[in-house]
Amino acid sequence: MTGTLTWQLLRDLRTSELTEAGDTWHEVSNRSDSDRARVDRAMSAQLRETQESESAEAALGRLQRLSRNFQYLHSECGLVRTALNGLAGDLAEPQNQLKQALADAAALNFTVHEDGSVSYPAAEVEDLAGARKEAPGSSVRGSSRLPLEPPGFGVGGKSPLYPGFQGFQPVNPNAAKAQDVADRIARAVRSAQEIDARYAKTLSGLRAEKGLDVTEATLKDVSRDTADVRSTAGTHLAEGVPEDRSPAERKQWWDGLTDEQRQEYLEVAPDLVGGLDGIPAAARDEANRTYLPVLIDELGHRGGDDAQTKLDALRMIQDKLNKPSDPPMFLLGIGDEGNGRAIVSYGNPDTSRNVSAYVPGLGTKLNDEFVDDTMKRAQDTARGARRFDPSSASIVWLGYDAPQDVDVMSKGDAQRGAPAYNRFMAGLSATNQNADPHVTAIGHSYGSLTVGTAAKQSGGIPGVDDVILLGSPGVDAQKAEELGVGRDHVFVGAADNDPVTHLPSKDEAALGWALGGALGGPLGGPLGVLPARDLFDIGNDDVYFGKDPASEAFGAHRFKVDDGPRMIMDGGKFDAHSQYFTPELDPESANNISRIVAGRSERITTEEYR
Repeated sequence: MTGTLTWQLLRDLRTSELTEAGDTWHEVSNRSDSDRARVDRAMSAQLRETQESESAEAALGRLQRLSRNFQYLHSECGLVRTALNGLAGDLAEPQNQLKQALADAAALNFTVHEDGSVSYPAAEVEDLAGARKEAPGSSVRGSSRLPLEPPGFGVGGKSPLYPGFQGFQPVNPNAAKAQDVADRIARAVRSAQEIDARYAKTLSGLRAEKGLDVTEATLKDVSRDTADVRSTAGTHLAEGVPEDRSPAERKQWWDGLTDEQRQEYLEVAPDLVGGLDGIPAAARDEANRTYLPVLIDELGHRGGDDAQTKLDALRMIQDKLNKPSDPPMFLLGIGDEGNGRAIVSYGNPDTSRNVSAYVPGLGTKLNDEFVDDTMKRAQDTARGARRFDPSSASIVWLGYDAPQDVDVMSKGDAQRGAPAYNRFMAGLSATNQNADPHVTAIGHSYGSLTVGTAAKQSGGIPGVDDVILLGSPGVDAQKAEELGVGRDHVFVGAADNDPVTHLPSKDEAALGWALGGALGGPLGGPLGVLPARDLFDIGNDDVYFGKDPASEAFGAHRFKVDDGPRMIMDGGKFDAHSQYFTPELDPESANNISRIVAGRSERITTEEYR
């Protein structure tokens, strides 16, 4: 839009022309993307496979340059389209406000002038003595700010509507109505002018440099342009996202969008949909891969140890995403809130018949250990399950703040994490393309408490068929039946030398520490000998968060695992707590987990209850 935006221009504006222009830019964007794909997949690939010479290398260089040009066109034209759609959407509200004000003026027989002022007719009213008098008509000018005084009354008893008269004068009832109409017109025009100026600045920034060479600096401009368009059109995009809906309803919303609308979210506002449960995995992966460099850049400017820890981990994840992976990686969530967020799937959870989602526990956060060790557990599980059924995927879900220290003794983190886990699992149910997928919830360490808490919520964990508890300090339940899948579908791995699976109950720990203090030693400490245990735990089958999942009283299937090294005598520390998933260290446990995930639980090897 050019020139000064008047109320007449706003009234007559056809926002559909803006969206139609955006569609034309989108067509150019699509053609550029198709041309880039042909250059990469046909011309460059064929040349690389069939020719080896200096001239061939030179030709490849020119083709790569052409591919970058097409990529640049695809991105920038897409941004123009998003900006035009945002402008149309944002102008709709002030235009509707203006049209309503004009309709009210017409109904009241008011006249709206070219400058936005409003004339109103005379009216017969009663004065203070009850006599009928005519209150003359007049004109008022609108203000985009709220009036400070009621219309018709001024300072010292003088009415601004009747200059020269003293005291109270009969007030034309049309005056206040006309002022309201004029103010609404002024506010609508001012709002539209601000929107127009904001978008004009953004659109003017979407200009390519002269020439045909798209350099690395040019590609960085795309990131800045994307940020500018998001800042300008973000409200327009965010208003459409069904944040407060169920994952199934979000899936329905996503499916109802056109391809162009979906691409708009993925390219311009990836953070709005990348972590949205109910969006298909491939779309979430694309959105999060687009958002990841933005998040890395933001953390790089933030400073501090926490930001640096997360930054290093995100860079490591980015490196993994840029390399071939077996099974292929899908980035289903990423974020820097709390201790960091990362949801990674090995294998496509939408197309796989068997899907597991593993919740890690104590000490887990977005750091190098998470990328090197915790993510590997999900990858090992996916690889193992694929030996029994190739249609298998495994997810590591760091979608909550796992306890980092002494807060491991509280249920708070599990209670806060459980609803988020259930929403994620409901999203998997909504997007999986199989008629009856087999879904397994896995909780390790404190993560088993989070899974147990999720299972005990109303309706249980959505879509889950089996539950695996590993190295568990208890799941806030007394029996396997409480987890909502039936006792025959609850499986437990508990190494005898895993100290976390022997944590005493709260009453035992409290009395043990008290006795230890009186006798000069921690007799009842969490890892010590517990002379007070049988006072509270006659069956010797309670742990810190309820009944020991490996006990007969709990009633789950206990599968065979390696005992692992002893903490002190073998110098194993917590090694026995950390090797359940690892084929190199505990092949028995890893195979049993894989069999359950692949729907082959009848083939697990079992061991006796504690």
